[in-house]
Order: sequence, then C-alpha cells, then structure tokens
Amino acid sequence: QVQLAESGGGLVQPGDSLRLSCAASGRTSVEYTMAWFRQVAGKEREFVAGIRRSDGRQSYAESVKARFTITRDNPRNTVTLQMNNLKSEDTATYYCGLDSGFKALGASTYESDYEYWGQGTQVTVSS
Repeated sequence: QVQLAESGGGLVQPGDSLRLSCAASGRTSVEYTMAWFRQVAGKEREFVAGIRRSDGRQSYAESVKARFTITRDNPRNTVTLQMNNLKSEDTATYYCGLDSGFKALGASTYESDYEYWGQGTQVTVSS
C-alpha cells in the first residue's frame, strides 16, 4: 500500500504564488509517476501537472503552462507543485495521485490511471 500526504494550499490573492507538496510512503515502485489534479464542486477532476520519477519528465495542462512547475525529490519520494501568478480560476481542491505503472509518454492525464490519492488540499484565489 502507498500513502500520500499533501501539504500547502490556502487563501491567496490573484497574482500570488503558492507551493503544494506531496510525500509518498509505503511500498512505492521504482517506476512511478506522480501528478496533481484539481476539482471544483460539481465538476470532474482535471489533470494539472505530472512528473515521472525515473527521468523527471514533466507534463502540464495548457491552462497552467508557464505558471506552474512540478519537481521531484526522489530520495524523499516527494513532488512539489510551484504555482505562480495564480488566478481565480485556479481555485479548487488539489489532489496528489500516484500511478505505479510506467507510462512511456509521460504522466497520464486520466484520473483512472492513478491508484493512490491524497486527501486533497484547498487552494482559494480571491481578492
């Protein structure tokens, strides 16, 4: 089993920055991908960014490219999502997911490919 613990999140103003972290513990495989998804009440969970553990290959949703950066710390099994120039439309509950299977094309954007999830952390961008 794998457990994911998220930290970060909070209330910020438009244009501000925020950092989310997710630490994986338990029986993680060598080849896994971790990603951040977000969800607004009444809508489906959507892919934000993902990173492959083995080579650090990153993937981003178009809506966050050039504003968000995902990085990994392999010895700590941790990924971090640096969010800059936040907008009101970034307001959501952010979830960390782990896909234990190797994906040749990089992080999957499909929620169903991720077997493990964190509890979610709220990000609110409001003036």
